[in-house]
Amino acid sequence: MKHAVTLRVNGMDYPVELEGGTPLVRALRDHVGLMGTKEGCDDCECGACMVLVDDKPVNSCTYLALQTVGSEVTTVEGLADGDTLSALQSAFLDQGGVQCGYCTPGMLVSAHALLRRSPDPTEEEVRLALGGNLCRCTGYQKIASAVMQAAKG
Repeated sequence: MKHAVTLRVNGMDYPVELEGGTPLVRALRDHVGLMGTKEGCDDCECGACMVLVDDKPVNSCTYLALQTVGSEVTTVEGLADGDTLSALQSAFLDQGGVQCGYCTPGMLVSAHALLRRSPDPTEEEVRLALGGNLCRCTGYQKIASAVMQAAKG
């Protein structure tokens, strides 16, 4: 059975019709048209699908889209100000924290959530916050350096 609902994503409302079991990642990609959120494992193992729901990081591969009705969803696209990258996104580029790029959206969302709750984190706090995000390319050092750079302004 389809449900006609409105999803609030990155400050905009999107009227959509969804099956009850539609994962949030599928709603974002197929119904809202935002492709930044990646699909990796469909099992909460890799973090490529990380988004914020009311400022809390969630794996959108197993989070039902209907659970977000009445909430604010923030995707990696919502971290920028139009075409202007956020300080965190710029730091990822400056520090070389992007290689293949597949994990980058989830890393950015997780790091953004950390910096909102702890604007001056230690490197240990950064690494813990990114623990739900799997990267096969970078070894995490450049990613952690980028988050630390963004924290310092």
